[in-house]
Amino acid sequence: MNRGKRRLQSRITPYAPMSTDRLEALQSFHEEDPDDAFTRFALAREHLKRGHPDEALAHFEALVEEQPGYTGTYYHLGKLYARLGRPEDAKATYRAGVEECEEQGATKDLSELRDALMQAEGVGLG
Repeated sequence: MNRGKRRLQSRITPYAPMSTDRLEALQSFHEEDPDDAFTRFALAREHLKRGHPDEALAHFEALVEEQPGYTGTYYHLGKLYARLGRPEDAKATYRAGVEECEEQGATKDLSELRDALMQAEGVGLG
């Protein structure tokens, strides 16, 4: 488990309400360590849960730009682009993620990204 994930789990218990407190805590952690990819990813996901797609988009895009090796981001950024009516950006993001995953040997993320890319390109399996 990486340093950021351990720190985050130790500060936000499972009993913490999914409220402004969680969002504020994540923002505080991000300010303390802006290079922690896990915290930034969690912050983006929390914004999505709260219906703040623009804030989530900014964090996901920054993660892909600043820390392209954090491969889980590509799937979520691509899905968000699709939801925002930006299918070409979604496909480009999936392709970039596939390339990054192949370089890193990240097989789980690679499989998810390939599936998402096939769906985005209309090459469904069913």
